[in-house]
Amino acid sequence: MKEEKNKSPRKNEEISGSSRFQAMLKEDEEVDRLWLSYKENPTRENREKLIIHYAPLVKQVAARVSSGLPPSVEFSDLVSYGIFGLLDAIQRFDLSRGIKFETYAIARIKGAIIDELRADDWVPRSIRHKAKEVEKAYAALENELKRIPTDEEVAAKLGISVEEYQDLLNKFSVMSLVALDELWSVSGDKLEKIALADMVEDDKAVDPSERFELEEMKDIIADAINRLPEREKLVISLYYYEGLNMREIGEVLNVTESRVCQLHTRAIFRLKARLASALGLH
Repeated sequence: MKEEKNKSPRKNEEISGSSRFQAMLKEDEEVDRLWLSYKENPTRENREKLIIHYAPLVKQVAARVSSGLPPSVEFSDLVSYGIFGLLDAIQRFDLSRGIKFETYAIARIKGAIIDELRADDWVPRSIRHKAKEVEKAYAALENELKRIPTDEEVAAKLGISVEEYQDLLNKFSVMSLVALDELWSVSGDKLEKIALADMVEDDKAVDPSERFELEEMKDIIADAINRLPEREKLVISLYYYEGLNMREIGEVLNVTESRVCQLHTRAIFRLKARLASALGLH
């Protein structure tokens, strides 16, 4: 009898876990049916059901973006901006590509939020101008030194002290909250941007030149990230791939949230400079 009592809680846990798993499978099946119904008959009712189902995803993305923004930016505004991105993602999503909707939608939602923030122009023009100068300084020093420049070297290139440079990084932190796919641009008759979902291989693609360009872009991005200093590479990984916010990353690295913002901003400038150089945009 004692042995049966000891086994009972475990058995209950197994039953509970199985029930949750079955519920998840049922929910996935319902969502799949909803998607098929919407694509065959894109009614307002079907669209609203999809919006309600994926609304928490908008809040998750908005929360990540808001973690590095000034208090004056309302979270509710970010969610509203993100809803437009969700609507666009629902309308454009191609079921035949075989990728998860969440993967596709996150880039669209964050892009919509960033676009609206830029449209509001809440970052002073002088700060944007300084940011361009820093980006050019990074690119010039990397080409000249054939290695990652130090803070002292960047500050000297800009003609300012290291303390002033650190202060600039803090001011730039709100500008560097961009998805990495916004940095993936290709030059041509006009500047085009490659979305994160567009980097996923499409088995039905038949144009070998397009596939080659995407593979080459992946290699450039991977190389740029791998050449970052270890702490900056870790910040990029934790923020963009693990979904941690600046405060959580600070706890992992045992540094302040402000320091994480500096590392993140510096990493973004290094990536933008290296990608621009590789793509011949400077």
